[in-house]
Amino acid sequence: MNQLLVEHIPFTVDKLLVEQSIKENKPLIVRGKLQEAGRKNQNGRIYERQILEREIDKYISGPVKENRAMGELDHPDSSVINLNNVSHNIKKVWWDGNNVMGEVEVLTTPSGNILKELFRCGVTLGISSRGMGSVEENSDGTLMVQEDFDLLCWDFVSTPSTPGAYMAPITMNESVIKTPHDYSKVHSIIRDIIC
Repeated sequence: MNQLLVEHIPFTVDKLLVEQSIKENKPLIVRGKLQEAGRKNQNGRIYERQILEREIDKYISGPVKENRAMGELDHPDSSVINLNNVSHNIKKVWWDGNNVMGEVEVLTTPSGNILKELFRCGVTLGISSRGMGSVEENSDGTLMVQEDFDLLCWDFVSTPSTPGAYMAPITMNESVIKTPHDYSKVHSIIRDIIC
């Protein structure tokens, strides 16, 4: 039976780059580990390499290439990516050994601005895959993700599960993004609440 499968990976981000991004109203770019193949995660699941390779290839040639590899701030209980909650867009995905690596653009959406504020305040967040599929328990009790797995996206979450996966800022997008709303008051309110 197919079920919603989610995996969590912790992120850390340099506060100075976040503050610069907020001040200049530019997207923040972070880079790091998105997922790992062949290793049991804190949810007790293993994603075999061939399954992840197939899904990563589809993800790169589809959502990433088409600039629609969006994710949300926190996991919903749905397989649908809700545009009202989009906080980021995956710009690049590649393999480094058994690690799935990526570059993530934190957007200047309301959820993206909340994400920036959390990073700016030093909150360590996780990134977590969301997909549909089934699992089977092997002889040692490990849940093996099955061939029917379908990767949907990666979301930012509060509780990570993939070991050793951290993101770090690399740059900000050089183009200035004009937004129809002034989020500076929202930034101040969120900063006061969170910090």
